[in-house]
Amino acid sequence: MAEPATPAPPSTATHDGGGAISPRRPPLHTVLPPLILGTATFNTQFVADPHSMPYRDIVARALALGVNAFDTSPYYGPSEILLGTALGALMKNPTPSIDASPSPSPVPLSRSSFFLVTKAGRVGPTEFDYSPAWIRYSVLRSLQRLHTPYVDMVYLHDVEFVSPAEVLAAVRELRRLRDDEGGVVRYVGISGFPVGVLCSLAEMILAETGEPLDAVLSYGHFTVQNRRLGGLPPPPPPPAGEEEQPETPPPPPPEHGGLLPPLARFKKAGVDVVLNASILGMGLLTSRGIPVHPPAPGAAGDDGADKTPSLVAQWHPSPPGLRVACMKLAELAAAAGERLESVAIRWALAEWARLGAAAGLGVDVSAPGLGPRRVGATVCGVSTIAELEETVADWRGVLSSLGQVDGSNDDTYGLARQEKVVNLVQRDLWPALGSWLDHVWGSPGPEFVNTRRDCDRGVVPDDGVVAAYEMAKQARQTAQSTVGAR
Repeated sequence: MAEPATPAPPSTATHDGGGAISPRRPPLHTVLPPLILGTATFNTQFVADPHSMPYRDIVARALALGVNAFDTSPYYGPSEILLGTALGALMKNPTPSIDASPSPSPVPLSRSSFFLVTKAGRVGPTEFDYSPAWIRYSVLRSLQRLHTPYVDMVYLHDVEFVSPAEVLAAVRELRRLRDDEGGVVRYVGISGFPVGVLCSLAEMILAETGEPLDAVLSYGHFTVQNRRLGGLPPPPPPPAGEEEQPETPPPPPPEHGGLLPPLARFKKAGVDVVLNASILGMGLLTSRGIPVHPPAPGAAGDDGADKTPSLVAQWHPSPPGLRVACMKLAELAAAAGERLESVAIRWALAEWARLGAAAGLGVDVSAPGLGPRRVGATVCGVSTIAELEETVADWRGVLSSLGQVDGSNDDTYGLARQEKVVNLVQRDLWPALGSWLDHVWGSPGPEFVNTRRDCDRGVVPDDGVVAAYEMAKQARQTAQSTVGAR
């Protein structure tokens, strides 16, 4: 596996006297690892009881396999707490039993050895607060939950649900935390679903502030089913007499302006890195699929050990016809001796690694003897160690197929695997999707109303989070003054 750029500790960036990182910090693409473990799965939306999943072992195994970046959010239920618990334990008491190469004298994990990403602004399914006061509180609370003095990057979560003015104010606050609050935030980005909205906001932020975003996280828009982020051309028409799709897709929601393709717009807006996430379409592109009509609790078919499809079906915004069409993909993959999720992961990892780099929006990896080279960065969520190991094996195969590492003898995950997957997708899966290919749903939906009342925006809980931070800040300043006076 090619070596990702090692996350730089705060001391490697230039700081001012108060400890804040200066604008001369390293560009994000030089420090962000290319494969990020997403922990949205540490959440009741995907797992009935996240506390009972092997989250500690997943995090430890990820680090042992070289995956040293993690993505979370306060919106993901207990995800921040579980991730923080796992990382905190490893920073105190390493567990060599899950290390790929156990050391006889393991040392505690250092904070500078991994890259930590969280989000702010989304409070609940229909509740958003982008006020500066809430953004600051949310970040400080994340520091507590994650057992860290700083987070490497913070995204504004699902920016399409609030106004551009609210996004701009929240970006300014995150940058203030970066520059004036001791560097508790190092890099700033936005995340969301509609690619056109993300493009427009990136352009607006550059125009209004003169500084581009460090990163944009796009989810669900570069998958086997939806390729809009990459701007790929439509496939050739299906053969005559092809079976009609079970439902005609509704018209796609309008995109926000721009004559250039999305990646060109992001590049022009000065965005350093664009990341791809939700490469399984939040469960659509799996062998299990998402039930068209989720079973009622206690009904037949809802009493198995794996309730993930039913849980996801409760909230997934996809229309019934798209769910049926993706289930057909699972049948086609099985007929080819494949699992749909394996095909979808490999295709998205490899194609985004190539396209993200070609657009100048990827991150550095170091190949032996070649120096830094760019690849597109991806966030992948897992709920078991087996899923993690398969994803990492595919990622290594991607690097091999791109010539980043020597994988000439790897028939399972190398170039031969890549060719098989691409042929299956282009020959069978895209034609089977028909008019559902590149279909997107509206976000937010037409009925959306922010349930956060105006009078409650910017009101933060009196739960000790801010007070604890201010006390620690005062203690640091006192200590610095004492040292300076000697």
